[in-house]
Amino acid sequence: MNLQISILTPERPFWNGEADEIILPTETGEMGVLKNHAPIITGLDVGAMLLRIQGEWSSFAIMGGFAVVKQNQVTLLANEAESSKTIDADEASNAFEKAKKNLEQAQGIKQKVEANFAFKRAKARYQVVQVLNKR
Repeated sequence: MNLQISILTPERPFWNGEADEIILPTETGEMGVLKNHAPIITGLDVGAMLLRIQGEWSSFAIMGGFAVVKQNQVTLLANEAESSKTIDADEASNAFEKAKKNLEQAQGIKQKVEANFAFKRAKARYQVVQVLNKR
């Protein structure tokens, strides 16, 4: 038996299926999960999530949330999720560059916090498109 993966967002169940491996963007860095992983609950950061299914990698942008790993089941409760297949590469690249400039030019705490969140979000979308293009 492989890992049973469920990705849930507030709007709908986003993805459900089996995978050989999952790499999660956690608040403490990337975390890989294989079959028979120890039980864990972890916070998800805004970032790129990877799934390996029969040797092929798929990438998704995850916009924070939580993950529960238990008995070869991985459940993600994500604020938002987006597949690399639905992201326009040029738009993601332009949004990433714009967000990077806005973060560099941000003044004051509130503007810096907002610019940092927008940057992380744009970076996640850009990263998942880059993973898709490298295959």
